[in-house]
Amino acid sequence: MLSPLVLGIETSCDDTACAVLDGEGRILSSVVSSQLASHRPYGGVVPEIASREHLSNWPAVSAEAFARAGVALSAVEVVAATRGPGLVGALLVGLALGKSIALALGRPFLGVHHLEGHLYSPFLAPQSATAPAAEVPERFVGLVVSGGHTSLFAVDAGRIETLGETRDDAMGEVFDKVGKRLGLPYPQGPLVDQLAERGDPAARRFSTPRSGDTLDVSYSGLKSQALLEIEKLERTLGAIDLGAPDTEPPQPVLDLLAGFRAATVAQLIDRLDRLADRQEIPLLAV
Repeated sequence: MLSPLVLGIETSCDDTACAVLDGEGRILSSVVSSQLASHRPYGGVVPEIASREHLSNWPAVSAEAFARAGVALSAVEVVAATRGPGLVGALLVGLALGKSIALALGRPFLGVHHLEGHLYSPFLAPQSATAPAAEVPERFVGLVVSGGHTSLFAVDAGRIETLGETRDDAMGEVFDKVGKRLGLPYPQGPLVDQLAERGDPAARRFSTPRSGDTLDVSYSGLKSQALLEIEKLERTLGAIDLGAPDTEPPQPVLDLLAGFRAATVAQLIDRLDRLADRQEIPLLAV
C-alpha cells in the first residue's frame, strides 16, 4: 500500500461522501449517500435537513469507505474536507468531522475549496486502474458546470484564475427551475436533460444575450424565456404537470426543452471558442 493515505470528506450540499486515496492519486474507495428521498417532498434541498442527514449518514458511509479500501482509520496520514462554498450547516458537519479525526490521529488537516476539488478530479484514477493517476499538468483550463456553479478557470502551477463565470444563475440551477415549473420531481435538472434528448432543438430556438468580449455567461434571460414559452404552451395544451402519474410529455414540451438545453450549452461553447482565439488552451478539464 502506497502512502500517504488521504481521507476525503464532502458534505457541501445534500450528499454525504467519504473517499480514501493513496499517495499516487488512486481512489481506493468512494462512498456517497444520497439524501434525495428526504428532500424530494420539498422540491429542493432543505439546509437543516441536509445537516442532520450528514450526521446520521456519516458512520455507515465512513465504515463502508474503509471496508472497500481495505485499510483502517489509523493508516490515514492526511485528512481533507470541503471548506466551501456550500450550505453553511452542511459544511460545518464535514469540517467538524474532519478536524476531529485529524486531531485524534495527530494528522494534518486540509480544508479544500469545493471548486478546486472539481478542477483536479479529472486527474484522479479509479481503484480499478492499473496505473497511477494521470500527472496533473502545470497549465490547463477548467470548466466547472453544476447546480450551483458555472465557471471557467485558468490553472498555472497551482495558481487558479477565474476567467469567466455566470453573472446570475448557474446552468444547473436554471435546469432545475424550468423542470420544477413543469412539475418534475427533485432533482429536476437530470430529468430535463433526459427529456431534451427526445426533442428537436431546431423547433424551439432561444435567443442568447449579447456578451461583448467577456467570458462570462448569463442564464437568467434563458430561464425567463423558457418560463414564458411554457405559459404559451399551456394556453393551447392546458396545464402541464410532467410529475403526474402516467404523463407522457407532449412533443412541443420536449422540443422546448431541447431548444433550451441547446441554448445553454451554446453559451459555453462560444466562450471556449472565444478563449481559444485569445490564447492557447493546453488542456481542457471539464
